[in-house]
Amino acid sequence: MTKTQNAFTRRTMLKTSATAALVGAVKTAFPSGAFAQGAGPETTKAVLGFIALTDAAPLFVAKEKGIFAKYGMPDVEVVKQASWGTTRDNVVLGSAGNGIDGGHILTPMPYLITAGTVTQNNQPTPMSILARLNLDGQCISVGQEYMDLKLGVDTKPFKTALEAKKASGKEVKAAMTFPGGTHDLWIRYWLAAGGIDPDSDIQTIVVPPAQMVANMKVGTMDCFCVCEPWNEQLKNQKIGYTALTTGELWNNHPEKAFALRTDYVEKNPKATMALLMAVMEAQMWCEDMANREEVAEICSRRNWINAPLKDVVERMKGNFDYGNGKVVEASPHIMKYWANNASYPYQSHDLWFLTENIRWGKLAPDTDMKALIGKVNREDLWREAAKALSVSDIPTSTSRGKETFFDGKVFDPADPAAYLKSLSITRMA
Repeated sequence: MTKTQNAFTRRTMLKTSATAALVGAVKTAFPSGAFAQGAGPETTKAVLGFIALTDAAPLFVAKEKGIFAKYGMPDVEVVKQASWGTTRDNVVLGSAGNGIDGGHILTPMPYLITAGTVTQNNQPTPMSILARLNLDGQCISVGQEYMDLKLGVDTKPFKTALEAKKASGKEVKAAMTFPGGTHDLWIRYWLAAGGIDPDSDIQTIVVPPAQMVANMKVGTMDCFCVCEPWNEQLKNQKIGYTALTTGELWNNHPEKAFALRTDYVEKNPKATMALLMAVMEAQMWCEDMANREEVAEICSRRNWINAPLKDVVERMKGNFDYGNGKVVEASPHIMKYWANNASYPYQSHDLWFLTENIRWGKLAPDTDMKALIGKVNREDLWREAAKALSVSDIPTSTSRGKETFFDGKVFDPADPAAYLKSLSITRMA
């Protein structure tokens, strides 16, 4: 357990008064007078969406353990969404329109929704990212027909196999969960690094996470990228195997975010702070390895992921049987909910996602990325919540600096254009 986790367990779980923490956080974050209306949140309710994936665990835990209620939000609903497209549509509706206020979301989505590039009639719905929910923990899996290749980070052998399959008259497909989302970007990066163009050499299709295994079973795709437990389930059912976990592409990469509609944040600043603090506390609890088996059990329940515990628990604890003979215990690429500043929404991470979306034609090359990040990223609120929770290792910069990928490419947040120029396959206009 880290120093921060020990401090959290000692101070927050046993001694901290939730009301005092909330009062202090709101006074600090909203000194202009919002707090004067009273100590409690403006509303006790929020409707938060989630997809059946293990990186939504902090929301499950915050609900199951009464942490939302602890911070004055007893009426929070955590509601399953059928797909990321459904999440988008329900965010646009908002809870007032029987949709959702936000919740568990692919990190690029609040940007694409705010910019209106993925919404009906391209109508923007401003969103605010309050925290990152996790680092690492996704996987790229391939079908059993490629078992002899023992695929890993190198896709050159895969390219040869795909070319042979196409030459026989068969289609080849790669599945991800939402265009421009994290899984789309991971599988595109992996394919492109080996010379496979994800738009011309293979069909890139959208499949909801919970439907990945069933679609692979009937031969709908050759590979997919998704979070757990679906990669482990694929392996357990002997339908395919894990080629790599995405931390092997980019160690300690950002993944999902906790985000809300901006109008909810502006209307309910104290409730927003309460939600954020509850999620952060839940992230700390999830990070503790002593809790990981219980986290897995909670995730497996019918109202959350609804999957067998055996498909959830081992990778939750960092034990990866790839299904191709490779077994790694205590993997450094275990999903991180709090360690390594997992919760902090680095602006440099958001910049990489925007840069990659420009690379693949999801955003215009002249997108003002700095301005868009300024609208969406609310790391300022995260910092205030962290102070109220007595977090001792708050990042001192909004940038994590240069990031190096498995193929040697380097992303320098100070010069994203140079990164784009270094990439061999792009869809830029």
